[in-house]
Amino acid sequence: MSDGPAAPMFAIARRERIIEELRRTGSVTVRELAAQLGVTEITIRRDITALADRGLVTRVHGGATLRSALDTSVARTSDALGPALYRIGMVVPSLSYYWPQIVNGARAAAAQGRVQLVLRGASYDPADQRRQIAALLDAGVHGLLAAPEVSGRDGLAILTWLDSLDVPVVLVERRAPHSAALRRLEWVSTDHDFGAKMAVTHLYEQGHRRIGLAISRDSPTAPQLRRGWEQALTELGLDTEVVAATLTDVEGSERDERFGEIVAACRDTGTTALIVHADPQAILLEHYCTDRGIDIPGDLAIVAYDDEVAENGTPPISALRPAKEHIGRLALETLTTRLREGDRPIQRTVVLPELNVRESSAARLGG
Repeated sequence: MSDGPAAPMFAIARRERIIEELRRTGSVTVRELAAQLGVTEITIRRDITALADRGLVTRVHGGATLRSALDTSVARTSDALGPALYRIGMVVPSLSYYWPQIVNGARAAAAQGRVQLVLRGASYDPADQRRQIAALLDAGVHGLLAAPEVSGRDGLAILTWLDSLDVPVVLVERRAPHSAALRRLEWVSTDHDFGAKMAVTHLYEQGHRRIGLAISRDSPTAPQLRRGWEQALTELGLDTEVVAATLTDVEGSERDERFGEIVAACRDTGTTALIVHADPQAILLEHYCTDRGIDIPGDLAIVAYDDEVAENGTPPISALRPAKEHIGRLALETLTTRLREGDRPIQRTVVLPELNVRESSAARLGG
């Protein structure tokens, strides 16, 4: 009976071999070890990272050496439970708006789960996102949390790449389109479609029958909000000849001109309520209206989306609030569960946002 293919080497056996090689030669390279042990370079980087986190070796560019006396690095965990079990990379497109609360949720879960979380801030540029993710992979991580571009050709390319990696990936506040037919990626995201439906239903219950939408042109959330808004209008039998506007950089000099166009369109179509994404745009629109004697909510009701600063409006603005910290926590827990239970079914989770009702969408009298 002929010998079959060699059985895969378990992680602990691989790491023992790495230690043996280090004791023999003093240093090893990722490329040579991958060829010698018959595994990918990513797997070897992960093994070296695990050994370094336990204080057994020192990571160097392209490989490892025996533990140096000058190496004072330790696994960065937030409690005294012991060394990190996993090193997880996280790449988000912003470190200022929306994402800090998601990061905080992931950090809290990491501290409880003995996970070293390595954060990188990117931008909304797919090329930059790919660079930041590649840097984490080169440094050695057991898994990735990522919020990449998901639309168009660039989005498909980066999603396909993530789906092919040797480490598990969980998308955060992102979902791959069904047409991509990707089978390995998991995700945790807000059900923005349903959030838009919640906003329309709330305004309908306040007496509004012509409910418009103004959304950020380049936001990954915008397509989902528009889809949910359109579905809600249809399901409630409401007029669709209402304002459907996009907002560009409303911080610029053309801000008043753009807001003027939207307010004029509301008047011309009889639109009495607007869902506005995101909070800063909603507040600036509210300022534009009140400066010109347009009453909020008497003449125009507003519901914002994100609820980062909406309560600071005058009057305070009703808003849909995604459960950001919960999203971050659940995303990290999903990834660590995948690492522990590698062969479990793929999990893709959506979380409902919360509607916080304030003065900007008070009941409309007379219908």
